[in-house]
Amino acid sequence: MPIMNTLIIIPSIFGVSLKVYLVLIILAIAIFHIWRWIFKKFIKNTNIQKSAIWFATLITTPLVYYFSVILLFSILCYYPSNKFEKEKWIMDKEHRYELSDDIIENKLLIGKSKLQVIEIVGLDSNCEENDLWNYYIGFASCLGIDPSVLQITFKDGKVVEVIQYEG
Repeated sequence: MPIMNTLIIIPSIFGVSLKVYLVLIILAIAIFHIWRWIFKKFIKNTNIQKSAIWFATLITTPLVYYFSVILLFSILCYYPSNKFEKEKWIMDKEHRYELSDDIIENKLLIGKSKLQVIEIVGLDSNCEENDLWNYYIGFASCLGIDPSVLQITFKDGKVVEVIQYEG
């Protein structure tokens, strides 16, 4: 029983889940065999060979794990940035985030009046009397649980700021 308690405490001491340790062990086994195959071809001395294999495995395993996680998040969180098209904006509210970068970067709405903004992106559920309009643009963030919003700020009837808030 004390050994089991120790295994449960280790992840909380280092702040790492048991699943991560399992993945690292599996990854280390595969990396170990790759290094062994490589070093057997180039190093003839078995003592140096064993040391080099273990050292290379210990160094490269966390690096491979780290870059694999970064790559996975990059792939999952990628979304295309497309040129703004009014028809696409109106018809596909769930994927507006793909068009919002173009609106912000090219300042398509800056300096426009409220009527011009309505003509370009519609009114949605905004009230013409308000100086702060919000447009639902879907889930731009892969980790977000709240939808993203494009916020348009008016001053003296003209757009002064366009910001995207990711959920």
